[in-house]
Amino acid sequence: RVMTSSSSPGISLKQEGISYIVGAELPCVIVNIVRGGPGLGSIQPAQSDYYQATRGGGHGDYRMPVYAPSTVQEAVTLTAKAFDVADRYRNPVMILGDGVIGQMMEPVVMPESFETEKTEKPWAATGWDGKRPRAIINSLYIKPDVLEKHNLRLEEKYRKMREEEVLVETQFMDDPEYAVCAYGTTARIALTAVRKARAEGVKVGLVRPITLWPFPEKEIGEIAGRVKAILTVEMSMGQMVDDVKIAANGACPVIFYGRTGGMIPGVNEILSRIEALKEA
Repeated sequence: RVMTSSSSPGISLKQEGISYIVGAELPCVIVNIVRGGPGLGSIQPAQSDYYQATRGGGHGDYRMPVYAPSTVQEAVTLTAKAFDVADRYRNPVMILGDGVIGQMMEPVVMPESFETEKTEKPWAATGWDGKRPRAIINSLYIKPDVLEKHNLRLEEKYRKMREEEVLVETQFMDDPEYAVCAYGTTARIALTAVRKARAEGVKVGLVRPITLWPFPEKEIGEIAGRVKAILTVEMSMGQMVDDVKIAANGACPVIFYGRTGGMIPGVNEILSRIEALKEA
């Protein structure tokens, strides 16, 4: 089992390799602790690599599961899960964190042992003993019909991921008139704002995508059908909001609020946007 990690510009440099890894169907875990950009940007936290992570920053038709922890505990548990998912599908899996999660200290309960899925690894170089076919790792297909067949087989894996790997958390969604959608560190701040708003009598709940891909389209679509508006909050100029709008499919207005360049949305900023939803 292998992993690699970096922060934004470093992940950009790895994109060609990530595409090759997908094409060769090899499992690995990639950790991106996102910092402000574009370019060299800043060393402050951001969520501006959402497009790169969920749309595939490298070339070709490919996807990879993307997990967004909001606590240090989740960073541990989701990373352990990522290795299993990578092995299960023979595909890279990304942990998309940010500079806050990457640098904060929190109590973590470590399991006595991590139970890992037992999967065959026919791709592994373990020395040929004549008992199994030689493992030829390849991502080059000269004949277009052969490459199309390969890509269609990969797409079948992505279809299965969409069906079985979605993770999402909701809070205060029993009686909502409005919803806030956020992930990672921003979701933690948004939750405090939601609690304050509810204390003031505003019926608002929180939906937190844990998998950014596959995105919880079905769950957010259901929420959009029973609220008056959704506020999407990000540490970016607006990226996940596009997926929220697709999931909502016009069922309700989707409003965006974000900070960028390493600036972090504050509780009162989000609270004021929640209160403004009454005018949406």
